[in-house]
Amino acid sequence: MKTYLPKVKLEERKWHVIDADGAVLGRLAVQAANILRGRNKPVYTPHMDTGDFVVVINAEKVLVSGKKETQKKFMSYSGWKGGEKFTSVAQVRAGHPEKLIMHAVRGMVPKNRLGRVLMTKLKVYKGKEHPHAAQKPEPLAAAK
Repeated sequence: MKTYLPKVKLEERKWHVIDADGAVLGRLAVQAANILRGRNKPVYTPHMDTGDFVVVINAEKVLVSGKKETQKKFMSYSGWKGGEKFTSVAQVRAGHPEKLIMHAVRGMVPKNRLGRVLMTKLKVYKGKEHPHAAQKPEPLAAAK
């Protein structure tokens, strides 16, 4: 048997808008990652970029379950001795709420060149407005 490789045309890619208002972060991230990878299409191939673009709006209104708002910590390391910084979900939400969704989706895509290409197709915005109206994005209900 031969391996089927789909012909992926860039003009066939669609744009989807997901409203994060009241959506749980993990469920929203799974939905966005699946669309980015193309897992909702019959031509899905694991090693190819067959996915669509995803625009997430209202990033500051995304929910986290349990006590994660205060107890979950994100670590960054400067490379120097003692250079670890820990920030909570509440602190990230106050500064850059887009980073919450970007971090969650980044953990769900492949950790290689393909994953880096997929992440360029994810656009996350704080408020209700986004500059992608010309692409005619289709609204998508977020998984609650």
